[in-house]
Amino acid sequence: MEDTENKGKERDEIFSRAVRAGKRTYFFDVKTTVEDEAYLTITESKRRFDDQGKFFYEKHKLFLYKEDFEKFLTGLNDSLEFIKTGKAPDRAEAEQTE
Repeated sequence: MEDTENKGKERDEIFSRAVRAGKRTYFFDVKTTVEDEAYLTITESKRRFDDQGKFFYEKHKLFLYKEDFEKFLTGLNDSLEFIKTGKAPDRAEAEQTE
């Protein structure tokens, strides 16, 4: 019998990779839903201090689904290319008007 209360919710983490980058850590986690649909979460974690000097981790999370991978990668690659060269790729302007 299917648990309808958890339908569409996160079920399993099937792959994980942590990348330490200076003061930040990025976590790339592949998870599946109850329907076995894979998706990616990207979490940025940064150590911060409150007013009393105690530390805590500030986290920002992005959920990326399979149907969006291609467009996400195109946008990421265009942005990286712009940072490297100072010029936007031609396709970036065309896609922004769609």
